[in-house]
Amino acid sequence: MPFAIQYLNRFAVGLAAVVIGVASVTAVAWAMRVSPMVSELTTSGAGSTARIEVGNVGSAALPFETLLTRMEVDAAGNMVETPADEDFLIFPPQGLVPVGGRQVVRVQWVGAQELPASQAYYLWVRQLPVQTEAPDSDTGGTASIQVLYTMKALIVVAPPGAEPNVQLVAATPAMVAPMAPEIDPELGTAEAAPLTHGIEVKVRNTGRRYALMSGANWVVEATDTAGQPFMRQYTGDEISQSVGVGYLQPLGGERTFQLPTETQLDGTKPIKVRFTR
Repeated sequence: MPFAIQYLNRFAVGLAAVVIGVASVTAVAWAMRVSPMVSELTTSGAGSTARIEVGNVGSAALPFETLLTRMEVDAAGNMVETPADEDFLIFPPQGLVPVGGRQVVRVQWVGAQELPASQAYYLWVRQLPVQTEAPDSDTGGTASIQVLYTMKALIVVAPPGAEPNVQLVAATPAMVAPMAPEIDPELGTAEAAPLTHGIEVKVRNTGRRYALMSGANWVVEATDTAGQPFMRQYTGDEISQSVGVGYLQPLGGERTFQLPTETQLDGTKPIKVRFTR
C-alpha cells in the first residue's frame, strides 16, 4: 500500500515554528523561513543529499545553528527524539543570513549504506540571540521582547525500493472523542466534547517504509446494533482531524487509532476497515 510517498507533505502540517520570547533591551523584528519542510533521501548517490534553504525576511541579520535528531513514534503515538548528528554531514552547521538573504544548508547522509527500513529525522534550525546594547544604569531602559524562532524540517532516509505494507490487526467498538474542528489558537481552546460511538482501529506496518495513515481514505463496513448495514468513507482530511498525521513506523510498527462513527456498531459482527487512495 504505497500511499506514503504521495502524501509525504501532509507530515509538514505538524512542523510548526516554535517561538520563544527572550527578554531584550531593543525591539528587533525577526522572521525566518525554512524550505522545504519535508525531504526524502536515499542512502547513496545524488539522492543522499538534501538542500535546506534558510531565508531571512526580517529586518535584521539572522544568526542560526542546526542540529539533527532521530524521530520515533511508539504504539501510543508518543514522539521520542534522540541526537543523531553523527548520521549526517551538515554544512554549514551555523550561519548568518543578511536581511532579505538566503543560506543553503547542505545535509548529507553519512550513515549506513544499507538500512533495514526507512528512518525519520528532524533538522532543527534555531535562531540565535544577538547581543544588544545594555541600557544606561542611570537613566534606566525599557525592556522589550526579542522573538527567536526554531523550525523543524522532516528528513526521511529510505532504502531503495522500500514500500509500506499496512495491515488491519483489529477493529472494535468503543466510546471515542469526536472529531474536533480546527480552532485558531488565539481564540482559545474548545471545550472537551462528550464521547461518542466509534471504533478503535489497530494497524501494523510490516513494510520497510513508514506509512502516514492520514494519507489514505478509510472505508469502514460493519453492522449496527439495530442489525442494519453500516458503511462510511473517511477522507484523509477527516482522518487527520482524528489521528493527526498517523505516522506508522516500518518493520512491524503498530498503532491504535480511535475513529468516531456516531453509530453504535455490533461488536459480535465483523468490522472491516480498508485503506484506499
